[in-house]
Amino acid sequence: MIDTPFLVAAARIDTGDTAWMLCATALVLLMTPALGLFYAGLVRAKNTLNTFMMCVAAIAVAMVMWALVGYSLAFDGDNALIGGLGYAGLHGVDFQPRAGTAIPHLVFMAFQATFCIITTALVAGAVVERMRFGAFLIFAALWSVLVYAVLAHWAFGGGWLISGGTLDFAGGVPVEMGSGFSALAAALVVGARKDYGRQALLPHNAVYVLLGAGMLWFGWFGFNGGSGFSTGNPSVLAFTNTLLCPACTLLVWFLLDLLRDRQVTAIGAATAIIVGCVGITPAGGYISPGWAMLLGGLVALPCYAVIVFRPRTGVDETLDVLAAHGVAGFTGILFVGFFAQASWNGVSDGLFFGNAAQLGDQALAALAGPAYAFAATFLLLKVLGALMPLRASEYEEARRLDVTEHGEEAYPTGEGAILVTPEAGIEEPVPVADPA
Repeated sequence: MIDTPFLVAAARIDTGDTAWMLCATALVLLMTPALGLFYAGLVRAKNTLNTFMMCVAAIAVAMVMWALVGYSLAFDGDNALIGGLGYAGLHGVDFQPRAGTAIPHLVFMAFQATFCIITTALVAGAVVERMRFGAFLIFAALWSVLVYAVLAHWAFGGGWLISGGTLDFAGGVPVEMGSGFSALAAALVVGARKDYGRQALLPHNAVYVLLGAGMLWFGWFGFNGGSGFSTGNPSVLAFTNTLLCPACTLLVWFLLDLLRDRQVTAIGAATAIIVGCVGITPAGGYISPGWAMLLGGLVALPCYAVIVFRPRTGVDETLDVLAAHGVAGFTGILFVGFFAQASWNGVSDGLFFGNAAQLGDQALAALAGPAYAFAATFLLLKVLGALMPLRASEYEEARRLDVTEHGEEAYPTGEGAILVTPEAGIEEPVPVADPA
């Protein structure tokens, strides 16, 4: 998702590249409702709508903030820490090609917007079933600018990481590590659900989870494949690696489940798909298909370990965003430092192919990205918490957030009611004849 060196500045629009990028943008936008389905299946039935609505809300607030100021802060200029305001309100974002691509600037902006949207939605996974919807809206709007836009500028908007040599093909720093370590901070500040540690808080619909994961994998072909901004080799390589890597993760996850519990779980399978897709995100256009398969197997190990260990910590990071995104993104970023291959990517080799400096660049990103995401999110929520209640009351949480926050239910109970209008009045019931 960077203006990579192998992309040559174009003087005109390429219709094929533009058509692909329009499709890729739509695919990535689809990932946010897919994430809503994935998350909704992982929570209790009484909070299904509220959980899904947090993802829907991210589309609204993150998109508006991106258009107003986020895109400019991420992609205007080459300052080390933050971009400028030259594109604020989409000023100057038009039909002309974005530098380094053969697609309209508007399409580039829209594609990047979908990344900001889903990353904002991902953080919701740490606070579902207890955070107030209104408070989440404010948090999401601010987080998309103060955290995501900053990390995006660092990693692929002209900031200090990309300028220093970090390779991040499709968002390992701002999307994956950014969401994962922000989720950890959010879970610590907002606190655990009231029944956490006392009751089994189990996923209510594994089919939703599997379907959501499948839709996310489908969207990820646009997420990674579109990050080459063309129909050229980088996009083709990333597209293919996005098929191979998660498949290998899924297979290794099956084996880990069998070794641990002698059963292969549906929730585990869905999680494995996400972990594999996340792992290949920073590496997709930089490593060969063979190394992508190895990454798929390797990334399962630390992520599985964190998921197994996390309940022992008492931290209610509800939907394991840290493990599935933060740890997987961390692994993928470092993997590039070892196995990037210039013969495949045209940019740089990693340590395994004689370039030790690349591993140093990747390690720096793997430290700086999580540190900023965690600290900035922690501070943001602390400030918001001093100004407003972040979480629902115990009564509201116990009753169900679907009702208290939205006045609706995902699974209505009862027989409904008879609609009575002033014009119709109330009719007397017709007596039923005695069958005797």
